[in-house]
Amino acid sequence: MSIWNRFGEILSSVTVDAFSSVVEAVRSTFEGDPETRRQVAFSVAVIALSAKMAKADGVVTPDEIDAFRDIFQIPDKEAKNVSRLYNLAKQDVAGFASYARQVSQLFPEDKAVLEDVMDGLYHIAKADGLVHDKEQAYLDTVADIFGISERAYERIKLRHLQPIDGDPYEIMEADPGWDAETLRAHYRMLVRENHPDRMMARGVPEEFVAIANDRLSAINRAWDNIKRERGL
Repeated sequence: MSIWNRFGEILSSVTVDAFSSVVEAVRSTFEGDPETRRQVAFSVAVIALSAKMAKADGVVTPDEIDAFRDIFQIPDKEAKNVSRLYNLAKQDVAGFASYARQVSQLFPEDKAVLEDVMDGLYHIAKADGLVHDKEQAYLDTVADIFGISERAYERIKLRHLQPIDGDPYEIMEADPGWDAETLRAHYRMLVRENHPDRMMARGVPEEFVAIANDRLSAINRAWDNIKRERGL
């Protein structure tokens, strides 16, 4: 069954228009199915937080809408459920910090998934060619609430904001003092860890391969830059 069919299950059970009720529905509906719960929770997180980001910035550009659709390949019959959650998040009086804390609680011991959520938000924010100041402040705060380490967050930002000219060692979380074989082994490990199949195993739905592809592209560019620098 598509993730979006399961997504509809939780929204049909929500009677109170509050994000906390959606979070509780995710927990209770899929209590015996942790894999589906992770996938639905990830979808809920990116949709709700992207809506809050749009509200914080005050503008939603056509490019951002296209980027949203790039990540969320939603069947027409399920679009109304996604729209309901998106609009709920935009209209809810609760602040985005409250949303971010609740999302963080959905993945209490899995920072990798929270980094995936940040990747999705950056993918949308940068779609118009620029991450605006209000968007950047929003993303910085969400990352802080998520408890993402400074180095991991810097790596995420570099992948999206300076994918070509950024420090390739920082993007790959590598030490410039490593020899060629160590760097090559580290690169191969990163490719394995960031393959779409590995992302799906930790809860990122199959439909979200755009995030994985973005990440792999940045890693590959960084590795190409290192190879040119070292003549490998």
